[in-house]
Amino acid sequence: MKKLILAMLVLVGLSCQAQQEKETVVVIKTNYGTIKAKLYNDTPLHRDNFIKLVNEGWYNGSPFHRVINQFMIQGGQNADGRETPGWTVPAEFKSNHFHKKGALCAARQGDQVNPKKASSGCQFYIVQGKVWDDTTLDFMEERYGKTFSLKQRQTYKSMGGTPHLDGDYTVFGEVIEGLDIVDKIAAVKTGYMDVPVNPVTITSIEIQK
Repeated sequence: MKKLILAMLVLVGLSCQAQQEKETVVVIKTNYGTIKAKLYNDTPLHRDNFIKLVNEGWYNGSPFHRVINQFMIQGGQNADGRETPGWTVPAEFKSNHFHKKGALCAARQGDQVNPKKASSGCQFYIVQGKVWDDTTLDFMEERYGKTFSLKQRQTYKSMGGTPHLDGDYTVFGEVIEGLDIVDKIAAVKTGYMDVPVNPVTITSIEIQK
């Protein structure tokens, strides 16, 4: 009987742990298709801030206003043109989260005015990047004072990303469906300040139930 009760308690504990570790999935609907991304639980300030803005409808009707092929697609300003909700989010750098293709990251102001590297309260970007080789990664380590782990190197040499941004911008999620849509958006024609010639619109972002 005691063994049965113990086994049941273990199962309940595992179930509770699984519920606690369940990651929030957001559905980003655009006029180019749908992207699904998960938000990491170990960057809770960014996760909760993003969820708050999504629930308030901040992103509905807003553009991907900066697009650079083989680099990233950036959005986050309000549909009415506001570029900030009035606050920033403290940096949450995690060595296990890096700028691989599909990484969901927080944009921010430059180091000169933002030495603590605090994130924008709303602006985000999704990494497209490109594939790198060891020689270039070695050069980046020396130039930017970084050290890439074996996992980072393997990822950057296979699926690609933007390694030089690691440790400078918070990565708080990743695309789990729709990398082809990221590629499609990244390939659009752009003009001054990398703004798409034809608008790329986020029709809505929703929390997947």
